[in-house]
Amino acid sequence: MVVGSGAREHALAWRLAQSPGLTELHAAPGNPGIAALGRCHPVRPDDGEGLLSLAMTLEADLIVIGPEAPLVAGVGDELRRNGFPVFGPSANAARIEGSKSFAKDVMRAAGVPVAETLSVARPPCVVKADGLASGKGVFVCHTAEQVDEALRAVAALGGEIVIEELLEGEEVSLFALTDGRQVVPFGDAQDFKRIGDGDTGPNTGGMGAYSPLPWSSDSEALVAQIHKPVVDELARRGSPFVGCLFAGLMMTAEGPKVLEFNARFGDPETQVLMPRLQGDLLQLLFACSVGDISGTSATLSDEAAVTVVLAAPDYPARSDYAGAEISGIEAAEAAGAIVFHGGTAVRGGSVVTSGGRILSVTSTGPTVADARERAYAAVELISFDGAQYRRDIAHA
Repeated sequence: MVVGSGAREHALAWRLAQSPGLTELHAAPGNPGIAALGRCHPVRPDDGEGLLSLAMTLEADLIVIGPEAPLVAGVGDELRRNGFPVFGPSANAARIEGSKSFAKDVMRAAGVPVAETLSVARPPCVVKADGLASGKGVFVCHTAEQVDEALRAVAALGGEIVIEELLEGEEVSLFALTDGRQVVPFGDAQDFKRIGDGDTGPNTGGMGAYSPLPWSSDSEALVAQIHKPVVDELARRGSPFVGCLFAGLMMTAEGPKVLEFNARFGDPETQVLMPRLQGDLLQLLFACSVGDISGTSATLSDEAAVTVVLAAPDYPARSDYAGAEISGIEAAEAAGAIVFHGGTAVRGGSVVTSGGRILSVTSTGPTVADARERAYAAVELISFDGAQYRRDIAHA
């Protein structure tokens, strides 16, 4: 049972559906793309009681929780207490994403290099919301005006404000799976957070991604340096982390430094990692959920993957663009792309928009340039009123 309704969950469901060990695939609530792979149920990801009732009815053997909010809220704990194997951390362990200040405390105790916290918001700096903000709570500030705007925006979100040093370098999303003790590297990707070409405009949940990174360091060594000490520290505190631990790193001249940790797979990074994964995703996630990932590994192909997000016209200011008919999905898939549904619905037999980030169009190829060319060719085949997308994803 996959919990969630976005393109990340569609990508997970798409890969799980290829597992030889799968007998039934269900999603709560899912989306029209997932509905082509399994059965969707109208249960919200934050409805712990509803999910528990559904899991009991289905006699689910594994529950995979995609989004961060239900994890931070403790939905996984309720399911585990009732005997269900869950891929996703407890509420206590998910605080690594749910609270920036908690994450900093864990990282310092674990000896992990991290962006320094500043006592005063003075440019250049980064202003962050301490809690969850769907990828939109981080503001990079080079001027005093930007600092003022960021402070107002974060204050409007509620909760605490965190101020950090502004690091220079290339940003990397680095993933590892863990059973609470052992870690298995799961590849790297780079996402494009801002709405506009050339990294302009406000932050979003992610407008595209590519993998692998030609300039990235050894993933295995980085996971041993970054992820493993954090997993060990959380276990020492009595909150073992089970699931996907996702580090946002800045590769600085002094070496890698952690910008943030997330308690789940990334979106849109999952959309480029799943097509590259070789082997059985179901086996990997189940091994984590039952506490023994020893003897497993996540092998990624040498092929490159690029995903381009098609977003609503007013995104990221609004994420409720509903009812615009979408055409060309079948044509894009016929051209070889994988189209992951993010914010879609079915009305009168047609697929229509229903959200902010509507579709993730993913293509693979022998090189990043090949995959990029194929992805954009597929994007050109899809249309809906007001569609916007970046034209520089994975551009060399």
